[in-house]
Amino acid sequence: MIYILQKAVSRPSEESDSMEESKADASELLPKENPGPVPLSVRRAKQLISLFTMVQNPNMTHLKLGEVVVLPPLWIRCDGSDPEHTYWLGAEPLKAGNKIVGINLYMVTCDGPTAYKTCFANLEELKMQHKILHHSSVVTTKGFAQYELLRAAAIEDTIVEPESSIYVDITWNTVDKILETPPLISAATLNIALEPGDPRSPVYQLYRELQFLLALAEGLKTGVTKWPEPLEPESAVELVQEFVADLKKKLDGSWVSGNRNGMEKIRCDTEAVDSSIKSIFSERGDLDFAEQLWCKMKCVSSYQELIACFTLILESLEHGEIQPWIHHGSSSLLSKLIQQSYHGKMEAVSLTGITPIQMLLEIGLDKMKKDYVNFFIGQELATLTSLDYFISTSVDLQEQVHRVQKLHHMLEIMVSCTVLLQFKHESLFPWTQICIKYYRENPLDEKHVFQLPVSSALVKKFYQDHPEVWKVDISSGHGLKEVKTMWQVSTNPPVEHKMSNNTGLLSDSTVNASIEEKTYFITVVKCSQVHFR
Repeated sequence: MIYILQKAVSRPSEESDSMEESKADASELLPKENPGPVPLSVRRAKQLISLFTMVQNPNMTHLKLGEVVVLPPLWIRCDGSDPEHTYWLGAEPLKAGNKIVGINLYMVTCDGPTAYKTCFANLEELKMQHKILHHSSVVTTKGFAQYELLRAAAIEDTIVEPESSIYVDITWNTVDKILETPPLISAATLNIALEPGDPRSPVYQLYRELQFLLALAEGLKTGVTKWPEPLEPESAVELVQEFVADLKKKLDGSWVSGNRNGMEKIRCDTEAVDSSIKSIFSERGDLDFAEQLWCKMKCVSSYQELIACFTLILESLEHGEIQPWIHHGSSSLLSKLIQQSYHGKMEAVSLTGITPIQMLLEIGLDKMKKDYVNFFIGQELATLTSLDYFISTSVDLQEQVHRVQKLHHMLEIMVSCTVLLQFKHESLFPWTQICIKYYRENPLDEKHVFQLPVSSALVKKFYQDHPEVWKVDISSGHGLKEVKTMWQVSTNPPVEHKMSNNTGLLSDSTVNASIEEKTYFITVVKCSQVHFR
């Protein structure tokens, strides 16, 4: 736990309204936005840090504060009004057991934006400044770089929506110069946050299928179902009628392979899958009757249409006009009725209330579970045992749908890594295991950042571009006496309350799309120590 200190924001009702309208400029007439965190002046922040340090000093007995309680670290937002442009001041008590022996004091300064490689520090000068400040003869350095892989691997009409991000973090020991390229022996971690739903995704059609499944589950729970808008030229009822007619022809021997309906070529959403992914997410050829029915009925646009479709199916089964086959082990109500029809006797089912919705949800769940399992096992990324949690029928339908959502999120991640970033099985397999472990233990979180270890050699082609963040840590001392200096460049402001004025700051560079004209913020973190004796 830490304390963060900032200025309280006055509410509009507390603000003075005495200003005459004639004195208001144009900016004051615009809608007021949330100003965000409000910093203190650097002078005031330094006073508070001094008070914090005094309170934590066990030698200040004349203050009669009683027994000193170790407080959490204190960080104060500053306005950057001093010559160094200080935006944070921090103080952290140093403890030896339960005893306070000193305070670490931190100062975070930030400049920018400034043109790339303009006014950047020299590493040897930074090391010398650290040695002089901390009276140390030996220093060590550690580098860090972050590269954005999405932009580096930008491919027209592929995945990635604005809410998604894929970065690689690289760390290494012994830095030789500012902005050096990480060596191949560096440790690298892929940070991927991928929100499903981008229409450009190769598995977007499967995502839409999942959304209809979610709508059915919500309807089952609330009693109100949001039906999709009709997109097919034929209605669900017409598709089911054609489907049943073809099954009848097949049963009486008049069905001919290759007819216009193409029963062996199941019409399902995976037909729309992008060509770049067909090889890894191919259409299953083992769809049973219930799964084929789902492919026809997932375009159903009303409750009445839903009842009409199931009425047609149940009447055909009851009269023995069709004898469809189904996968062994299916537990849906429709599958049970089909098995009963084999023996010429079916229990009566009333297509009223939520029953038709539940029947459609069940066959959709069965079909989509097999789709995901087919991908992960077919690509040798998981075993059936490791996926058992996600396809279990021992939990209620709502939980089953929740777990299928998890499967889809994992699928989107692996497809992105395969198609967009072109990683191979040697990387995809351990990453899949990390995702499986996370989702067996945690609820669905489509904003979660998965951290996946990767060989730096595999991502080297992506970090030939300039990094989003590059920093070096210079340290000396050990244990409680260890102190660090950090120097960093980044494409985004490292402090959210930094009020930067861009006017004139880019005068030494031309604003265009060239990578060489990229601008950065320069951040320095300095540490000093106060020891209590």
